[in-house]
Amino acid sequence: MTETIPALFARQARSLAGRTLFLVKREGAYQPITWQQAAEDVTALRTFLLGQQVNPGDRVILFSENRPEWGVADLAIQSVGAWTVPIYPTLTEPDLRTICRDCRPVACVASTSDQATLLVEIGRTLPSIRTIIVIQPTQQHHAHVVAWAEALAQGRELEPKLHDFTEHRMAQLQPDDTATLIYTSGTTGEPKGVMLSHRNFLSNVQASLEVIPITGRDRHLSFLPLCHVFERMAGWYLLLSVGGSIAYAENMDTIPQNMLEVHPTIMLGVPRFFEKLYARIQDSLQQAPPLKRRLAAWALGVGRTRMARQLDGRPLSPVLALQHLLARLLVLRKFHARLGGRLRFFVSGSAPLSRDIAEFFYSAGVTILEGYGLTETSPVIAVNRLPVPRFGSVGQPLPGVEVKIAEDGEILTRGPHIMQGYYQKPEATAAVLEGGWLHTGDIGHLDPAGCLVITDRKKDLIKTAGGKFVAPQKLENLFVSDPHISQAFVFGDKRPYCVALIVPQAERLRRYAGEQGIPGHGLHELVHEPRIIEFYWNLVQDKQRHLAGFEQVKKITLLDQEFSQAAGELTPTLKAKRSIIAQRYAGVLDRLYSS
Repeated sequence: MTETIPALFARQARSLAGRTLFLVKREGAYQPITWQQAAEDVTALRTFLLGQQVNPGDRVILFSENRPEWGVADLAIQSVGAWTVPIYPTLTEPDLRTICRDCRPVACVASTSDQATLLVEIGRTLPSIRTIIVIQPTQQHHAHVVAWAEALAQGRELEPKLHDFTEHRMAQLQPDDTATLIYTSGTTGEPKGVMLSHRNFLSNVQASLEVIPITGRDRHLSFLPLCHVFERMAGWYLLLSVGGSIAYAENMDTIPQNMLEVHPTIMLGVPRFFEKLYARIQDSLQQAPPLKRRLAAWALGVGRTRMARQLDGRPLSPVLALQHLLARLLVLRKFHARLGGRLRFFVSGSAPLSRDIAEFFYSAGVTILEGYGLTETSPVIAVNRLPVPRFGSVGQPLPGVEVKIAEDGEILTRGPHIMQGYYQKPEATAAVLEGGWLHTGDIGHLDPAGCLVITDRKKDLIKTAGGKFVAPQKLENLFVSDPHISQAFVFGDKRPYCVALIVPQAERLRRYAGEQGIPGHGLHELVHEPRIIEFYWNLVQDKQRHLAGFEQVKKITLLDQEFSQAAGELTPTLKAKRSIIAQRYAGVLDRLYSS
């Protein structure tokens, strides 16, 4: 790998100049931005940054939601040899201040005036911050704050004078130079800055493309945060590499409508997204007329039979092939149309995906390729392949990525995808890279087909008072595969048995209560109703009946509100902050053991 990310973009922009790179919704419709337009903005912004004396190795904060300007800023920052430091737009002021104190940025790019104001306040005690660029200014700002449009205008004005210098600066970039500093989400303690090079990212892009067929004809609908390494690599640099296009969803609520508008061919998601999509489909089926419901059940049954044959490597019989054709024409085609009509596959990452949900979508003709990785591994270690994923696994390791299992079951990996280290934390770096292998902190094994199966996070494994180990995510994924259950949290470390907090799917709960003649319309009342609790306990029992006794949840409590990012219970990629949830519901959990 001899190229850098800015060099890759410049090469692609020259050959694809008039083609669409970005699609963004403005004034009620999606507007295209070409490679040439993006390249002109990158050149203008990098020249502005040079004029502000941003030097190689400097850190530049990128504090924004997904939008075309995010990509332009990322490329411009890297083009001058600086490091992009992406920040979640939902990050709290104390966490942002902690990151700024650690990396000492010289410049910042913010999306809104409120974000810029927050950075100005932090800058009062952090003199390293010299310039703040705000993409959408709505008010007058401090002297150090400049509007995005003004920064580009100044860059274009300076470009003739600094052209040779900017080209020289970019030519000096090397593949092993640091491209970014990504702070881990910090589910356990203070976040650490992960240093990733151009080679780290582009080796992972190339290895991914060897096993997943993505081309310049593909269009990606982006909604996972670009601050997260999964979307950054697979939803940004990978699309740059093949010359594809990227549309940005307006927000999480508009994704179904945006899919109909931009007709994506590929999408990245996290398990929570697929759980919600699955629940909506199940809810729609439940409310459908009896004939339509029976037809859908038949079509999904045909899909499951076809899946079973494919998993066994057996050909479809002529009868089954005809049945599947009819199922596709009568039912499954309509489902695909609701996803935009052109979707080839989803890719899931960030957390374990329920096997039941993955198999349901595959039976409906929609493949979810589950993968696995870490911020420290740029990020992909392993991923499933087409045409048939190996359900229950995260697929085989990527080409060039080595994986082995330690004696205690921890997954270890090494290769060109491994980070340069944690910023200013040599001891933490040495600990995680002990023996030349990155210790992932995850427990798993390689199955007979060479596919990696993840059990759980090493630190999340529950050790009961009886000395038995239980993987909580395995149980939680079982429970949320029931459409009546929205979320689940399993607890039991150093306790005699495991218990669970169950969050019902609100509409299903209300509907069940109405059908059973149970009074009380508020969720707070319903989750304490004995008949409702018994109904959910039976659902949980049904899901875990095949597990060993020590693995099973013995008691549950129903909650009347979901775990949320706003409440600090979920990370920006919707993974549970287990210690926060356990602390917040300590009283509820204690009562499950004392009652």
